[in-house]
Amino acid sequence: MTPILIKSFFASAAIAGYRIVAFSGTAANVTTATSATSPSIGVSERMGAPIGGMVDVVQVGGYELELGGTVTAGDPLTADANGKGIKALPVAGSAIRVVCFAQSDGFAGDIIPILLAPSIISHPAP
Repeated sequence: MTPILIKSFFASAAIAGYRIVAFSGTAANVTTATSATSPSIGVSERMGAPIGGMVDVVQVGGYELELGGTVTAGDPLTADANGKGIKALPVAGSAIRVVCFAQSDGFAGDIIPILLAPSIISHPAP
């Protein structure tokens, strides 16, 4: 996989590798994304970072992500409570943050190839 844009941010909390990350407080700080509505911006590189350290975040291109559930190649992925990738599903009245698309099938705990393509699934309230 070829990452195209990698940017370093301050880790406002410890961040594991291969996790979806989100802004935390300011544009210079990130933390592990904890929901499908977190302001997610990319995936942490394999090393992750300790609290207060610098974490490299892949924002564009191909990379890898640890899964929190079963996915199929082509599924849009968002964050679970631990920053792991799960299939993004529309929720009435919510804007769901899609960070990437699965490039292979996988199960919880697998690290799979992904294509980062930040987007939003918006579903109006009934």
